This record gives sequence, structure tokens and C-alpha cells, in this order.
Amino acid sequence: MLFIGAAAAALQPALQTNGYDGVYACNVYQARNMLIARCIKGNETLPEVIYCDMDMGEQLIAHFAAYLAVTKEFVYIPFILVASSEKHNALHFTARQNVDDIIDVQTDAAILLDKIALLKKYKNLKSRLPYQLTPPQKLIKPWAHVFSRTIDILFAATMLTILSPVLLMIALCIMIESRGPVLYASLRAGKGYKVFKFYKFRTMVPDADKKIEQIKHLNQYDVKKDAAGPMFLKINNDPRVTRLGKLLRNSSLDELPQLINVLLGDMSLVGNRPLPLYEACSLTIDQAAQRFLAPAGITGLWQIKKRGQPNMSVQERIDLDVNYANRHSFLYDMRILINTPKVLMQKADV
Repeated sequence: MLFIGAAAAALQPALQTNGYDGVYACNVYQARNMLIARCIKGNETLPEVIYCDMDMGEQLIAHFAAYLAVTKEFVYIPFILVASSEKHNALHFTARQNVDDIIDVQTDAAILLDKIALLKKYKNLKSRLPYQLTPPQKLIKPWAHVFSRTIDILFAATMLTILSPVLLMIALCIMIESRGPVLYASLRAGKGYKVFKFYKFRTMVPDADKKIEQIKHLNQYDVKKDAAGPMFLKINNDPRVTRLGKLLRNSSLDELPQLINVLLGDMSLVGNRPLPLYEACSLTIDQAAQRFLAPAGITGLWQIKKRGQPNMSVQERIDLDVNYANRHSFLYDMRILINTPKVLMQKADV
């Protein structure tokens, strides 16, 4: 691994404990020279990941990230910025263009390892995707990203304010019904395999995640028996769901805390569903990996077309996600958003 700057170097001890060696560069100029020297010598391996201190400055970061993105020897290397908590979201939009992720300097080593594994897979798969899969006219321009992000923030902030009494009432009911946290937070993989904490109202008994192996045979998706494991997991009449949880799921009220994820920039209003890490890791073929080129969203093409369909196959689910990844645009997202309300209240006991 290559660590650029003091903040990035602070991650080195934790990663070394897990078997990762690293080299240090004082600034991006020295880092670039080190990378070039390794290419010229040919007998030294390139770093698996590059961590860069966010204090290096936006312009230098943007130029260095752009250099990595256009150099074929380095395009496969994940480029991650390291920031303190108060600076985590301070980077200007233009400097994020070729940055794979931004992490806190205090990030747990286990989470770092998950991010490394997923980002390496994403960078390698993305580089092999045929360019014709996403026509040039479908590519979203930077101004469209800014416009879409502005709408996400305004909508999420407005809805959280308006629905605050409902949110408080739901939280109180959850606390009364069963012990455990009000919110369920799990690590999910979104656009570009970016790992983040995904929030929902808790609808299951405590420690439900630990019981997945016990109920895997109830998976409604059509997964071949000889497969290493299901890529998607959805249980009809899941025994782990509480009585209140069943009501929240049928009305989709359990999804409301994801507005927090939208405010944080982890998700958009419309996109592909962020996947649990065990599902994201199973999508290893190029075609399936295309779903991660699209943003993660609260609602999306799969929700409005196939929500609750018990006989949907894994391939149908993947095809819908890939379809959205290749077609998504502001107008397409608006169409999906407009069609979402009529399916939110449908009774789907899943």
C-alpha cells in the first residue's frame, strides 16, 4: 500500500497487523515519482491501494487522481482519501471525480479491509466492461450530478422535517414492542462498491443477522442448489420479523431512515438497492458487476417492477439492476420516483 501524508500514514499500523505492508510518501509529487520508478524497474510490485491525506489540497488531489485515472498501469489501483471527521464531507465536488472513497482516519481496520476487497474487485471489473454498454449520450455530466444531489438533499431534509412526528412515534413503538436498538444499521455496498452504514427501522428480532444460515433454505430467489451461495436473499414470511416489523415493511415505513443516508451522500432517492457485503462479494462476473456503476437508491427500477414477486429469479433481479445502470438519467429517475408511491403501500409480505 502507498500512504501519502501523515493522516494516511496513521492507518498503516492497523493494516500492517492484518498483513499489509506499506510505503510512505510526503506528498503527491513524491508518490507519483515512486509509482513511475516502480513501473520502470519492473521488479517491484505496484501498491494495492493508495491512501492520501485530504490535507494535501483539493487542486493537488484532483490532478493526482486524474493522473491515476488516465494511466493504464495505475487505473486499477483504488484511490482513497483519509480525513478527520469534521473534514469528511468538506471536499469540493470537482476534487471527488476520480476518488474511489473518503474514509475517516479512525475507521476500524475490519471495515478498511472490506473496503479494500470490494474496491479492488470493482476497479478490475469496471476496467474490463465494454464501453458500448453505456452509450455516450447516456453518461451523466458533472452539472447533472450537482443538480441531482441538490434535489436529493432538499427532498430528504424536507421529508425528515415533515415526518419527524411519525418517526418519533415509530421509534417509541419499536422500543415498547421489543428490546434492542430502534435503528438497524448494517454495512452495505453502493455505487463503486463503496461501503457505508445503511439505516432502517428495526423490523426483526435482535441479532437477526446471525440467523441467516438457519433460514437460507427459505430464500424466495431461484438459486441453484450447487451454487456457492445465494447472491440475493429474501424470505417470504420471514420468522425473524416482529409483528410491528411486518406492518412497517408492508407500508415501507421501515425505509424512512434511509433519508439520513441520502443526506450523508451514501445514497440517492433513486438507484439500485445497496447490497449486504456477502451479496456484493458474490457478484463477480462482469455483467452483474455493472449494477455497481449506478448510484444506490431508496427506490428504483426493481422496486416498481418486481417488488414482492415471489418467483423472481436472481438473473431477473440482476438484469433489472444492470438495465437501470445503463439507462439512469435525471428524467428516468423522475419517472421511477413518480411511479413509486403506488407500490409503497402494496401488501408484500417480504
